[in-house]
Amino acid sequence: MNSLLLLSIVATLLPIVLTAVPTASISAHVLDISGGSPAGGIQILAYIQQNNAWTNIGGEFTQDNGRVDWVSPNFTLIAGTYRLVYVTKSYYTAKGIDSFYPYVEVVFEIRDPTQHYHVPLTLSPWGYSTYRGS
Repeated sequence: MNSLLLLSIVATLLPIVLTAVPTASISAHVLDISGGSPAGGIQILAYIQQNNAWTNIGGEFTQDNGRVDWVSPNFTLIAGTYRLVYVTKSYYTAKGIDSFYPYVEVVFEIRDPTQHYHVPLTLSPWGYSTYRGS
């Protein structure tokens, strides 16, 4: 194979490899069950509790499919207590819908930071539910 062609292929694939989501990460998904669709454009802020205070470790917006593949790409998971804040008010305001919860906080513990943690949220203007996904 031509070395120039090989170099071109490697250069094309390198960004994909460098941005791959590791196993040790937190992802999220928001489904708007009032409309039966993914909730794109919702900001999700990620925190870890350290010394009785919350430290921000990331923030991303859900994609059109309602997913965030990695909420804290610049933070290496450690054992501890985490909090995700799903900022929901602007999502419903943009749709012209009144809602009860301006944001939803989900607090959870990570004991094994080598695992992947998926934290989905099913959402409506008047309620929500969450669980540990896969």
